[in-house]
Amino acid sequence: MNTKALLFKYIRNSENVFTEIKLKQGAETPSQEQIAEVIEYAKRYLSDAKHYEEKQQHTTGLVSVAYCEGMLDALRLLKLVDFKWSETKERK
Repeated sequence: MNTKALLFKYIRNSENVFTEIKLKQGAETPSQEQIAEVIEYAKRYLSDAKHYEEKQQHTTGLVSVAYCEGMLDALRLLKLVDFKWSETKERK
């Protein structure tokens, strides 16, 4: 599937979620184990991104690292973790 088709697919999937998403009533604060599990998922997405970078599949790698960053940002926005994004120098 090409980049254009993937973008279309992911945009439509996200739009569909926003039409049906509901806040859970009585949701509890996540446990340390649940937070750690989300962090492990983020690490796997980062590992995938590195794999795709090695394979010169940059678009797929970018998508993987974007998932990683999104999960980390969500944890930070929920005030479940603490970190700062650092600026890194571009590779040549």
